[in-house]
Amino acid sequence: MKHGIRQLFIPGPTNVPDKVRRAMNVPMEDQRAPDMPDLTLSLFRDLKRAFKNETGRVFMFPSSGTGAWEAAIQNTLAPGDKVLMSRFGQFSHLWVEMAKRLGLDVNAIDVEWGAGVPLDAYEAAIAADTSHEIRAVFVTHNETATGVTSDVAGVRKLLDSHSHPALLFVDGVSSIASIDFRQEEWGVDLAVAGSQKGFMLPAGMSFLSVSEKALAANRDNREKLPRSYFGFTDMIAMNDQGYFPYTPPTQFFHGLRASLDLLFEEGLENVFARHYRLAEGVRRGIAGLGLNLVAVERKWYSDTVSAITVPDGIDANQVMKIAYHRYNTSFGGGLARLGGRVFRIGHLGDLNEVMCLGALASAEISLLDAGAKITPGAGVAAAQTYYREAHEADGRLAAE
Repeated sequence: MKHGIRQLFIPGPTNVPDKVRRAMNVPMEDQRAPDMPDLTLSLFRDLKRAFKNETGRVFMFPSSGTGAWEAAIQNTLAPGDKVLMSRFGQFSHLWVEMAKRLGLDVNAIDVEWGAGVPLDAYEAAIAADTSHEIRAVFVTHNETATGVTSDVAGVRKLLDSHSHPALLFVDGVSSIASIDFRQEEWGVDLAVAGSQKGFMLPAGMSFLSVSEKALAANRDNREKLPRSYFGFTDMIAMNDQGYFPYTPPTQFFHGLRASLDLLFEEGLENVFARHYRLAEGVRRGIAGLGLNLVAVERKWYSDTVSAITVPDGIDANQVMKIAYHRYNTSFGGGLARLGGRVFRIGHLGDLNEVMCLGALASAEISLLDAGAKITPGAGVAAAQTYYREAHEADGRLAAE
């Protein structure tokens, strides 16, 4: 018999706060009721705040983030359009594969798994494209498989420096509402997020935040990719009235209202700072155990997930099985080529320092049981030291 709750340290779905779960516990209701727009219109407004999208609009789809990936492509691009992408982990790879399946002409730049979007290679491709044949540039902001965050603002700067009109697509599924993201300031045209990560909801909804430039691309006379369920036109007509062209998940809307309220109560900048602090403590703990991250340099470190390479001779899958069955803890596994070599600690959403210390403690004991030669308590101690110092520094700043 297992006592207590299973500790969830995967990079999504994340823990759902009690306030959000209670908000979703409502009877079924009429999705076309006259007062439904009182709820939904506020969600559209405040989702824009979460994305920092000032002039565009946000769509909500009953799907995983993959659905919003598809909607972004189908509504703005035409068959055969040239696009610039890069792959450096399983999720950036899957976005490339989707673009190919949908009939785009994809220039996919392969990068070492552990690094991120290659700005130099992107700039070379954009500078060479003097006839502006590249219609879109894609960025996976946070590669969940490898624990790598890329420089979205840097991509916008190089596009602007070459006066290139390409649309900028961003996969922010494991970054938005957790890591600093500024759609308007960074000139992002289509940004994808999911309910189950920083928004602290169950899986099942995706959000697509769209710029006015992307909406204009949707409206122009160019032939677009086939679409129906994910089409913008029907969504806009109904969303403007607070409704949807199909039956929406109304319980999710109540949970999202509570989630957005929690994010704004804390303040987005404070949310980003908390994620950095928690992530840095985990990173200090991993270093204290003598282990390495998949991310090859500090500039790539993700504040939402750490992908950890296990010592030689240790099977990461066995570490995760031990954690799950003996210690009631779920860690993320290594995906694709990282299988058996890596486990992942998700540190995003409704999380605090003590929870992160618990993740490190469970990782330590599971590694030991799997045969790893590490010093018990070294990782937890390193993280404890950092968290104490970080809070002391915060106290001094507040006093000043």
